[in-house]
Amino acid sequence: MLLRIALRQKASALTALVTAAAIALTPFSVARAQAKGPPVLRDTETEQLLREYTRPILRVAGLEKQNIQMVIINDGSFNAFVADGRRIFVNWGAILQSETPNQIIGVLAHETGHLAGGHLSKLREQLATAQTQMIIAMLLGAGAIAAGSTRSSSAGNNGLANAGAAAIAAPQEMIRRTLLSYQRQQEENADRAGVKFLTATQQSPKGMYETFKRFTSESLFASRGADPYLQSHPMPAERVAALQEFAGTSPYWNKKDDPALQLRHDMVRAKISAFMERPETVYRRYPQTNDSLPARYARAISTYLHGDLRSALTQIDALIQVQPNNPYFYEVRGQALLESGKPAEAIAPLRKAAQLSNNAPLIEMLLGQALVGTDNKAYTDDAVRILRAAVAREPEAALGYTQLAMAYGRKGDYAEADLASAQAAYLRGDNKTARELATRAKTRFAIGTPGWVKADDIVAAKPPRN
Repeated sequence: MLLRIALRQKASALTALVTAAAIALTPFSVARAQAKGPPVLRDTETEQLLREYTRPILRVAGLEKQNIQMVIINDGSFNAFVADGRRIFVNWGAILQSETPNQIIGVLAHETGHLAGGHLSKLREQLATAQTQMIIAMLLGAGAIAAGSTRSSSAGNNGLANAGAAAIAAPQEMIRRTLLSYQRQQEENADRAGVKFLTATQQSPKGMYETFKRFTSESLFASRGADPYLQSHPMPAERVAALQEFAGTSPYWNKKDDPALQLRHDMVRAKISAFMERPETVYRRYPQTNDSLPARYARAISTYLHGDLRSALTQIDALIQVQPNNPYFYEVRGQALLESGKPAEAIAPLRKAAQLSNNAPLIEMLLGQALVGTDNKAYTDDAVRILRAAVAREPEAALGYTQLAMAYGRKGDYAEADLASAQAAYLRGDNKTARELATRAKTRFAIGTPGWVKADDIVAAKPPRN
């Protein structure tokens, strides 16, 4: 579940896996990493839904085998973007503000258009070319300035020097406009590609159109009087008009989202609201008079987050009665108990959640945390088994390695404990601590064993790239 970092700093299934944090994660207080990158949130339910949204689109785009990951950014604004060729980043605010699955699917289709078009690598090529052109322009201009300075000192004329300054400025401005024009063209191409993918998967492009249209009025005021040639995206009104023209011809324009999918979408939005918004905001969105399942889900989560465990458990149990095979209801029950200092009671619902979710790694990590948190050594071997399986499937989640280190320490296996602690520190970006722990782990393992090799890799490794 989406990590409610500001309210409590206890670990949860929704660990904030900060793929970088040279920036402060205010108003969230999670651990920082040293590499650069955005603050990331983890949640099995939300990630699973996003994967299902993108899977058919990636298939028709020819990217199905590229292992494109969906990454949730800890930001309440409406935004999605690609920053490399293997991940689509989506702000939680974009999910929350998308009223239908089709609206967020349209955005994901647009971003897939960027990936399929190779826009990032092409833009890098354009930037490299522009950089070369700027250097040449600066050298030529600097030569003119130097010549003008020499002549003006002898003839009292600085006209050539001024011309040299202009020779630097003019090409730079032209190059900048060329780059922005190239970016605008990429955005238009991504729009068209997104519509193409939606049509190929028999989905409506109307959600994409609705999303861009919704933000047109907000952008119009800011862009009023703006030079259209100094924008990185097409002008709002022009973009929406063009999108309507070629998207409106889709035979699936009026196709509605499946009601079951709409319910799942609304459930995820309710969860995001409960974890990421203030309680008064949650209750305005989902008042007591709203008896829908999403509203009850949001209120149950908000209730436990703000300290009323007994009432929260009653509400969660009522949800389980309605959907007894929903793994995320058991997950939130287990998390509520674990974060309330009742790890032993959290084990049963978390086991159920893991079973129903096909052993989702993040849920298994939460279960492992509950097993370790009981201080009952009878659970130690079980915790090690579960956590090892979880980190094998989700190797970039520091929480799993942290809990695994504790479990190994309880067993007295200090070599594995040091290695797991080093892996956790490395993923957090604490490279100094990671190397120190890995160096100590090497002294505990026999030379050449798998554990020794892993520790040696950490000692020699560079900071992780995200």
